[in-house]
Amino acid sequence: MENRPSKLELAPIRQAFLATGDAGIALAERTAQVDRAVVEAAGDLLFSEVPAGVTVLAVGGYGRRQLFPYSDVDLLLLFESERLALARKDALAAFLQRLWDAGMRVSHSVHTPAECAEIQDGNIEFNVALLDQRYLAGDRALYAGLVEKLPRFLKAGRDPLVRNLARLARERYAKYGNTFYHLEPNVKETPGGLRDYQLIGWLDQLRVPRQPGPDLAEAFRFLARLRCYLHCQAGRDHNVLSFDAQDALAADWRESDAAGWMRRYYRHSRDIHRAALRALDEGEARSSNLYAQFREWRARVSNADFSVHREQVHFRAPQRLSLDPGMVLHLFEFVARHGIPLSREAGELIDSRLAHLRDIFAAPEALWPLLHQIFALPYAPLAVRAMHETGVLSALFPELEQIECLVVRDFYHRYTVDEHSLVAIEKLWSVAGGYRDLLGEVKQPGVLGFALLFHDVGKGSPGEGPVDASLRLAESAMGRIHMPAAERATVLYLIRQHLDLSAAMQSRDVFDPQTIRDVAHQVETVERLKALTLVTWADISAVNPSAMTPWRAAQLWQLYLAVYNELTRELETERIDTVPSGPPERIAFLQGFPTRYLRTHSEAQIDEHMALEEKSRGRGAAVDIRRLDSAWQLTLVAADRPGLFASVAGTLSSFAMNILKAEAFANRRGVVLDTFTFADPTRTLELNPPEVDRLHATIERAIAGKTDVRALLRSRPKPPLPSPNARIATAVSFNADASNTATLVEIVAADRPGLLYDLASAISSHGGNIEVVLIDTEGHKAIDVFYVTAGGKKLDAERQHALGEALRRAAA
Repeated sequence: MENRPSKLELAPIRQAFLATGDAGIALAERTAQVDRAVVEAAGDLLFSEVPAGVTVLAVGGYGRRQLFPYSDVDLLLLFESERLALARKDALAAFLQRLWDAGMRVSHSVHTPAECAEIQDGNIEFNVALLDQRYLAGDRALYAGLVEKLPRFLKAGRDPLVRNLARLARERYAKYGNTFYHLEPNVKETPGGLRDYQLIGWLDQLRVPRQPGPDLAEAFRFLARLRCYLHCQAGRDHNVLSFDAQDALAADWRESDAAGWMRRYYRHSRDIHRAALRALDEGEARSSNLYAQFREWRARVSNADFSVHREQVHFRAPQRLSLDPGMVLHLFEFVARHGIPLSREAGELIDSRLAHLRDIFAAPEALWPLLHQIFALPYAPLAVRAMHETGVLSALFPELEQIECLVVRDFYHRYTVDEHSLVAIEKLWSVAGGYRDLLGEVKQPGVLGFALLFHDVGKGSPGEGPVDASLRLAESAMGRIHMPAAERATVLYLIRQHLDLSAAMQSRDVFDPQTIRDVAHQVETVERLKALTLVTWADISAVNPSAMTPWRAAQLWQLYLAVYNELTRELETERIDTVPSGPPERIAFLQGFPTRYLRTHSEAQIDEHMALEEKSRGRGAAVDIRRLDSAWQLTLVAADRPGLFASVAGTLSSFAMNILKAEAFANRRGVVLDTFTFADPTRTLELNPPEVDRLHATIERAIAGKTDVRALLRSRPKPPLPSPNARIATAVSFNADASNTATLVEIVAADRPGLLYDLASAISSHGGNIEVVLIDTEGHKAIDVFYVTAGGKKLDAERQHALGEALRRAAA
């Protein structure tokens, strides 16, 4: 019996790399090691006597001799015919098994030379892999025939290959939010990562005539070193530079700090991504006649100072830039007006004059009128980002330099501080629906853009509160550009209060009149409310791609409308009588409910709730589950009993539902009406309608006490814990002034399945009655707010103390 091959030994390569940090040597040694194993296995098993009609090729990263320690080994098995491939099927299986037994993750394909010379629209990755093919073993004459065909194929298929490469790249960019400024980037796939470096090489091979590209050797060595380290640390093909990996890397290689290391990463990534975008633009322009026609049309917007060529803006007279530095700002005003990006030549020219521009901009000058126009035009985000990338933004505002590539870890924000501000400006200009109308009502939208640019600049000032530092730095910048006093006051207000509406949504009931009055008192005017609502929308949306959920957008809009009505005194016409009117059955149902029930429910909803109550009389409980526009809603009517709310919350959690908000009402007849608004993040209920029925039945059994909710929760998979450096301390606070009728209890704790169930159970066991629950999650942090009463009154000090201890134990 043939002996099983020993696994390829990675330990020497790993040890040498960790000692020297030289990724180039590690890649070469790993490639050579695999080459030897593949050639030996092919000779033993794939080629019977002579290797006629069969060739083994390395493709992809392996073909480029850039095989990372735990990367896939990409092979192309070239057969002269399909018949021969079928005849050697068993030999091929034995060959591949040998490689897998040796510890290699093999990704292989079997093709004939004719197939290799065809565009594979459904498998463009195969065509691209041929750009990096390398001979390993087998029939050299067969390989020579392929090599002879490839240049003709690549020339003939250049346009579809470029289009497909561009499509794949744009899809990948969209997946990562079109930015490389991620706090925990994927060093292979994120824009500006190693995939972009490879993209540049592929497009260069397809370019006719070949042109010299930018020197990215240092950037590649840096990223290759990172990826090698991640592979060695994880012992697998792992490419995410997590916070833990950043700290470990800084410690292992004696870097001063992880933040400094990450700034170097972002600068190298920026160079690669810019080069990739230029290569894509050039490739797409050359391969599309329609694009050329569109480009010609766009060229008509050229003027005396700037020309548009190949869909990019150029200086008509570059020498004038030295005489008139103001041309730079007019250039960005042109970009903001027409939405046409800068050319590489224009960017390089600005870079060569940057020191001079810094000196010019350092002197106080009335630049605000032109800057306000840039910030207010339709393509303002494109212009502001171009100003940032060319260094003009920091030349104008040195205050921004301290947040460039700045990492602030909180497991909720995805981007660096500077990128978060740029994304916020982009989000502001992309608002839709009622928010779009709101933006149209703002007289000076440029002021909002400027406020977003500076709203977090203080995070780069250690030892000073971020908001106070942001105010100080913004004040200095606005004074230097001679921003008028009125606009300056608006900017300072928006920076100072930019978290107020978020805090109200997160920790207050937006239907509580006291909440509305408090927020109205803070904003004071309708104009400020509109501006602050838009800034809040943009700020939350820029935290991460999923932060502004439809539910949260709806909550913000409801808060805006309620505060608007309060400010315009329209709430006076909406007041309701405390004594309900109508038929006796309706009066009996409503009596005992708080007045907020009538304020937050329509007549149709009240009728539905009464029908549920009638249905519950014979069964003890009635449940309704339905889909809303932005979430799901569960409504139940049942006889009141301790732990009822907790049982339902726990059951929803066991189905992996995320509860967004919950309300509990009780009338004088001892009937409880609870509503839970929840999200279905995996779309289980939408894609599997029978699951709605199963959830419905499980809820009813939990209400009746026939199901052990804790057992349901134990069966739910536990999420990965945050790293030790990111553990979240439990905090419990009480606020008796936030509501006229209840005590507000806020719990901040590490999120986990069943947390809400445990917290609600603790409140119930201490005699508390839950009126409203607001749930929010930021990364691994849960922020749950309960409006609680006891005996119809707010909690006294003694009950607060006992409940606080119980909640801390429940959250542990």
